[in-house]
Amino acid sequence: MADDKTKQDGRDRSRVSGSEPYEIEYFAQKHGLSAEQARDLIADIGNDREKLDEAAERITGRRGQA
Repeated sequence: MADDKTKQDGRDRSRVSGSEPYEIEYFAQKHGLSAEQARDLIADIGNDREKLDEAAERITGRRGQA
């Protein structure tokens, strides 16, 4: 499902879209991962942002920097 830029109520803030390059790039940059590592995490864990953040922290040993 593509992001609808007109809906800005935060409904999908809890999800990371693996099909949107800008979301993968943001997530990867936030955690100091490569885009490939970010895609692999999304494929393995799913798109729940909280679970992905925890997994990325375990890999990098640091909290995400927005």
